[in-house]
Amino acid sequence: MSGEVLIAYDRSPRRDDRIRVNERIRVREVRVIDDAGEQLGIMPPQQALTIARQKGLDLVEIAATATPPVCRIMDFGRYQYQEQKRARQAKKHQKIIEVKEIKFRPKVDEHDYQFKKKHIERFLADGDKVKATIFFRGREMAHPEIGRRILERLIEDLAEVAIAETMPRQEGNQMHTILSQRAGRKTAPKKEAPPDVAPAQ
Repeated sequence: MSGEVLIAYDRSPRRDDRIRVNERIRVREVRVIDDAGEQLGIMPPQQALTIARQKGLDLVEIAATATPPVCRIMDFGRYQYQEQKRARQAKKHQKIIEVKEIKFRPKVDEHDYQFKKKHIERFLADGDKVKATIFFRGREMAHPEIGRRILERLIEDLAEVAIAETMPRQEGNQMHTILSQRAGRKTAPKKEAPPDVAPAQ
């Protein structure tokens, strides 16, 4: 039974090879801080580990490059849990930039153009990037300059709020440009799309 407990106890500290714990601390001496934050002085790691074991805790190297290395007596499993929790919280608050795609046809009418331009402005205000794409069909492929003019007009119309990360570029039957929010523009709070309008995918 004791063997099983020992295996369970030793396994978690070895998950992170960057941090040396307990018997893995192999230096001549270490500076030790106890679980209450008090300095215990400089001593051999084995002596520090004995103190940690008596408290039912681990000896964790927290400053490997110091002379001598600094170790702290703590519950390493709990420390790892807290670190993972902090990392999850930080990730939750990171802004994930999405690339929305808005599609145009070479024969787009003015109303449709303005409607889609407003969507692009909203996506940019939300902090997302926008891929504006022209789709050519059949004979339209013979006149790529029509699609280029639409994208160049779009870049010009949105110059105050957006910059073109890529100039209009043709790939097969498509031509596209990537737009991102101009630096210094404030990102608006996320708003829900009107019920009759779905965000571009």
